Amino acid sequence: MQPRNMSMSGVVDLAAVKAAGEAKVKAEQARAEAARQGGGGAVSPSSLVIDVDEAGFEDDVLQRSAEVPVVIDFWAEWCEPCKQLGPLLERLAREYNGRFVLAKVDVDANQMLMQQFGIQGIPAVFAVVAGQALPLFQGAAPEAQIRQTLDQLIQVGEERFGLTGITVDPDADGPDAAAQEPAEVPAGPHDALLEAAVRALDAGDFGGAVQAYRNVLADDPANSEAKLGLAQAELLGRVKEMDPQQVRQDAAEKPADVAAQIAAADLDLVGGHVEDAFGRLVETVRRNFGDDRDRARLRLLELFDVIGPDDPRVGAARTALARVLF
Repeated sequence: MQPRNMSMSGVVDLAAVKAAGEAKVKAEQARAEAARQGGGGAVSPSSLVIDVDEAGFEDDVLQRSAEVPVVIDFWAEWCEPCKQLGPLLERLAREYNGRFVLAKVDVDANQMLMQQFGIQGIPAVFAVVAGQALPLFQGAAPEAQIRQTLDQLIQVGEERFGLTGITVDPDADGPDAAAQEPAEVPAGPHDALLEAAVRALDAGDFGGAVQAYRNVLADDPANSEAKLGLAQAELLGRVKEMDPQQVRQDAAEKPADVAAQIAAADLDLVGGHVEDAFGRLVETVRRNFGDDRDRARLRLLELFDVIGPDDPRVGAARTALARVLF
């Protein structure tokens, strides 16, 4: 399992599609009922991106997912990565032309939905297919990775649930709609390197991914996407050669061994046990001094980069770290 429930290789977790046969039957029944009632006609391009709240979730997401995969973007006004990801997802929704619908959920106004989906940090992107929820990724991600994830989502919808998308009438929004569309964001100067890094991650070439991200940071030290990617690639590269059983045994038998605790924290994070990883390193910082303390502290800061600064678990761990340091 990879940190943050993030599909860094663009792979949709097919195991999350539960009761697929029953859901497929329900989807087919819903489409048949819509056809009997005269529904299922062409929709306007503007209806491919919708704002959804708790009151409308049943109709706008769950019922609609019987016709087309619905991608949910959990966002907030104060979230800077959301401001990068949101427009990209909206552009892709229009470009995919009815193969999926994008539902945007403001978490500040819809706390219950955030809790029901178990959102720990934003932006977070899920999908609902025939009433079944799928986690896609959390945090900002390169466009190439997002496209790959969407393609696999659409394939799941077609092969397992018979969802072929909805028909879009390009003229339904009126003659001035095209003029109102936001201009396509030009490719950034480092997009090719970032995409190369994602491809390297997909291939398990963590060293190549690390180098690609470092090349971006050499020119643009503040590039948040490269910082996140570098931290993740370095973590996966470290864990790749570990013997998990031996690492766990060493950490249990040698609580004072800083290297053993650091290795176990890496393993915790990759396994999705974020709080355990942070707590282990905070405790290691607390009980050590000098170089050993600094080694544990620096690794903890690296793991913060893997999760991202907007995740509340990072904020809580930073507070805990401050307590033991000062």
